[in-house]
Amino acid sequence: MTNFLRRLGHKIGKHKVRTLLRKMGLIAVYPEPKTSKKHPGNKVYPYLLRGLNIIRPNQVWAADITYIRLAEGFAYLVAIIDWFSRYVLSWQLSNALDADFCVEALGGAFKYGRCDIFNSDQGVQFTSKVFTEKLLAAQIKISMDGRGRVFDNIFVERLWRSVKYEKVYLNNYRTIPEARLGLQQYFKLYNTERLHEALNYNTPWEVYSGLKFGICSL
Repeated sequence: MTNFLRRLGHKIGKHKVRTLLRKMGLIAVYPEPKTSKKHPGNKVYPYLLRGLNIIRPNQVWAADITYIRLAEGFAYLVAIIDWFSRYVLSWQLSNALDADFCVEALGGAFKYGRCDIFNSDQGVQFTSKVFTEKLLAAQIKISMDGRGRVFDNIFVERLWRSVKYEKVYLNNYRTIPEARLGLQQYFKLYNTERLHEALNYNTPWEVYSGLKFGICSL
């Protein structure tokens, strides 16, 4: 497309073309990196959230991994979110799909306290012994989505949609440090400035901190 536009006399670069295509919702169809891969030797826990009435912060936390496309290759983003308030407790960016950056994100979330139930998919990072042992040591119940059931972790899926359409697709991140800076800015806005309809037009921080406690509907 860049070469085609240049032949028509337009002075334009490939990064500008990519940005415009994304704004128009035009993307190439190609295999995406698999961020959730089950390890046959790791223990899988049952899903505990079906029919559960979530009524307060720190009752349920959830985690997931997505990919961030860079100029060359990918980075992987993990986030831990409080289900009741949608508050992003912690996140980490990595160039490898190992358990270490997920464990680091969990440590960041623990700075806020502990939850009753921690939900994730069955990916090798979350079923790894090093990750589950930290949850069990904190006396947290472990819940895992059913295979192929993305809606079991719907609030994190909605977070990824917001992150990508409101930030990532509008910027052509070339490096992990550049992406990390952009995401840091976005998550601050998401937590403390962006109003959520499901939270009666309050911010996640207002609900999580108790400034607007008990107002959100699930």
